[in-house]
Amino acid sequence: MEGIISVQPQRLLHARTTHSTHFMGLHQNLGFWEKSNYGKGMIIGVLDSGITPDHPSFHDDGVPPPPSRWKGKCEFNFTTACNNKLIGARYFQEFGNGTPLDENGHGTHVSSTAAGNFVNGANVFVCDGSTACSESDTFAAMDAAIKDGVDVISISIDDISRPFWEDSIALCSFTAIQNGILVSTTAGNTGPEHGTVANGAPWLLTIGASTTDRKLRATVLLGNGEEIDGESAFQPEDFYQTLLPLVFPGTNTSDLMAPFCSAESLKNIDVRGKIVFCEAGGKIKRLDIGHFVKDAGGDGMILMNEEPQGFTVQVEPHVLPAAHISFLDGLKIKAYMNSTATPMASFLFKGTIFGDDHAPAVAAFSSRGPFPESPGILKPDIIGPGISILAAWPTSVENNNNTKSTFDTLSGTSISCPHLSGVVTLIKSANPEWSPSAIKSALMTTADLVNLGNNPIEDERGLRADFFATGAGHVNPLRANDPGLIYDIQPNDYKPYLCGLYPSRAVSLIVLQDVNCSSTIPEAALNYPSFSIRLGSDLQAYTRTVTNVGKPISSYALEIVPPQGVDVKVEPSTLHFSEMYQKITYQVTFNRSISGINATFVQGYLKWTSSKHFVRSPIVVTLVP
Repeated sequence: MEGIISVQPQRLLHARTTHSTHFMGLHQNLGFWEKSNYGKGMIIGVLDSGITPDHPSFHDDGVPPPPSRWKGKCEFNFTTACNNKLIGARYFQEFGNGTPLDENGHGTHVSSTAAGNFVNGANVFVCDGSTACSESDTFAAMDAAIKDGVDVISISIDDISRPFWEDSIALCSFTAIQNGILVSTTAGNTGPEHGTVANGAPWLLTIGASTTDRKLRATVLLGNGEEIDGESAFQPEDFYQTLLPLVFPGTNTSDLMAPFCSAESLKNIDVRGKIVFCEAGGKIKRLDIGHFVKDAGGDGMILMNEEPQGFTVQVEPHVLPAAHISFLDGLKIKAYMNSTATPMASFLFKGTIFGDDHAPAVAAFSSRGPFPESPGILKPDIIGPGISILAAWPTSVENNNNTKSTFDTLSGTSISCPHLSGVVTLIKSANPEWSPSAIKSALMTTADLVNLGNNPIEDERGLRADFFATGAGHVNPLRANDPGLIYDIQPNDYKPYLCGLYPSRAVSLIVLQDVNCSSTIPEAALNYPSFSIRLGSDLQAYTRTVTNVGKPISSYALEIVPPQGVDVKVEPSTLHFSEMYQKITYQVTFNRSISGINATFVQGYLKWTSSKHFVRSPIVVTLVP
């Protein structure tokens, strides 16, 4: 049929989901945020579950009209919904209510994170109120965003790894970069296992989730005087600190659901007037566990992480005094309960605490590389704030009907994604001539590898996080706006890379052009800001080309931190630039120097350093026999 390139069954894609701007180094009326003019005139297209247009986060006080290039629509059924801040909203969903109005809060939260308050111009494309988007809706929304004139697309949905020519997000986003639009998206929430990352196409900015240094402290006070820190959004001011009996329904070993404090299990134990210790899991939502405890008469709840979640603790609006604690701290409390016939506990609610020097840390749920469809591209690309992020919400979690200034905390890579979308918008505003890959390179090569304690970024276990968890590191917006050098990739440069993966017909479906795969390159040969290779006994060599976007006359010296057992050589070892936008190519060779290393993969980095800039590329080497 004329105009149709390919037809395939559609699937459903799923949505993944204040102080975080300060944590990234962005401050109102100061520094990069001010210098970028708060992204004035830039338009972010958000593909999500909808938006609450009358929320204060989307008021347009002092916001100028949208740029003349804007061609979008406002499809609410009331005329005052859109303004100079929320400049458009469109609905794409065959099963929903026919309006861009947010039904579950996810889209409102994501939109306000990306473009609330100071970034001018938010446009929302709604695929579904249930956070499930059909592929046809995704195609339609992305196509509309491109035609409407957005500058950045933020899409907090993902799917399992599949060939790019079958991946709707990969396909739509390639069309976007052909139009100069960067697409930021989620790494997925199926961590911490390796090989779980989603949205791994190299033209996408794939974002993992990390913690910030803010905690809403809820401390458990045990009968032996020990204090164990947890978190909770519910911070009662009138909670009495009298020690109460502490019980664990899980001592009933005949009931498999008892450790998780299911509603049925709590019927078999007297929890009235007591603090109840519960384990997260059992396919029961954490907030529901609190409801069950409260309904059974419990006065409080201690909620212990599952082991894979480690130290990743989330702030949530529990319905009773509670503390969400780490897995290891839960074991400590269990040991205390086993040490005495009369375990007791209480809570110390300490409110907002800043300065956790373990932040940023990788969230347990944040999906990890390698990306199965293309392991030669290191994914995720970068991490950003995605734990307990406070942002706009359609309704009051406190059931306060007298205000529209309503907020809630959410966690997920779908929450870290809009953080990076906002940063991308600021960089594009300050550097309008940069390509999507140039912006992405700037973010990656300037990212942070250490936490506030100046130690390597940790994972959910408290161990040093690997590059399959962090990508290039944690976003640093100020440095990303002035990276010195960038690794640029034009849309046509992806063709030989794609030809190395797929036959000509499949590549043609991706790039929407007739392609004859007469030449191919290995994945690792793409001019990417990072390296991910499989290395056996044979030497491998790749080239990279950097473009000078810093001082016209500048020189860069090489520093190599080689992966264990791998010899890394770079030629030349110094780069001398005489003008802006000058390009220089260097070659990197990898060779095994030690055999018998007890590791699946090893990592290091190479870094170019001038008097003002450093440009770092992570290296991950998967060892093969």
